[in-house]
Amino acid sequence: MGFEVSESMHSVIIIGSGCAGNTAAIYTARAGLKPLVIGGHEPGGQLSLTTEVENFPGFPEGIMGPQLVENMKQQAVRFGAEYVSGKVDEADLSKRPFRLRVEGEWLECRALIVASGASARWLGLPNEQKLIGHGVSSCATCDGFFYRGKKIMVIGGGDSAMEEANFLTRFGEEVTIIHRREEFRASKIMLERAQANPKIKWMLNTIVEDIFDVEQGVVTGVQLKNKKTGESWRQDVDGFFLAIGHVPNTQPFVGQLDLDAEGFIVSHGGARTNISGVFHAGDVEDRVYRQAITAAGAGCRAAIEAERMLEAEGH
Repeated sequence: MGFEVSESMHSVIIIGSGCAGNTAAIYTARAGLKPLVIGGHEPGGQLSLTTEVENFPGFPEGIMGPQLVENMKQQAVRFGAEYVSGKVDEADLSKRPFRLRVEGEWLECRALIVASGASARWLGLPNEQKLIGHGVSSCATCDGFFYRGKKIMVIGGGDSAMEEANFLTRFGEEVTIIHRREEFRASKIMLERAQANPKIKWMLNTIVEDIFDVEQGVVTGVQLKNKKTGESWRQDVDGFFLAIGHVPNTQPFVGQLDLDAEGFIVSHGGARTNISGVFHAGDVEDRVYRQAITAAGAGCRAAIEAERMLEAEGH
């Protein structure tokens, strides 16, 4: 879809089309605000990278991630939301209406909902992206259940890696933590908890060189290398979980919105940011839960706050 919008001035613009952005779109559209949703650099958000979602309420048989976000989008469109592909290159939040440059074109809005998400950090391996949703995952809570009785690998050395590995021992026959150093960024309590778990194995000073097997369309093993000895070998594995952090998609707002050291939006209560009229929703602010259902709830919250603000102003 090309970049075409019905007009340049909008009551509400929503950045991001994952669970948070789509839910915000449903609520603001039903309130008659005709929101414009900018797809963002990962249309559909993190759910577009998953296969089956079994923990979203209301789907007892589960639902495919891309289908779930598409359903939400259609629901929002039904009530009058407008969607465009593209991402925000630049933002001017110094005064209202706010101005956003999308694919070279400037748009204006009275209220802005930032639901641009956080992208998982990947290793950048040749076959990694091809196997996402087929053995490669960045969310143990989402996908751990599918590896019951299987061999699982977790990449990382921080708190999230320890937490994911502990969680995955509920399902996996064995869980191996791969870390490129001997020292860990993880907090003492999280590290000790993982070290005390008899189902967790450790491979330190080890890096992943490649993932197999694209031909079979599923993860069957990895190529590992010991950084100290230079030894390289292949190891069988069924599930490959990355826990090396997330990068929030907040680049256009640096120096305008309050962001923490890693770039996540700092909440000023509810869905509010430090700028009146700009609201946050989903993984762009949430460092803790990062679930489809919490993102959807955050989108609802941001939409209601935006609607009440505009109503109070007589828009």
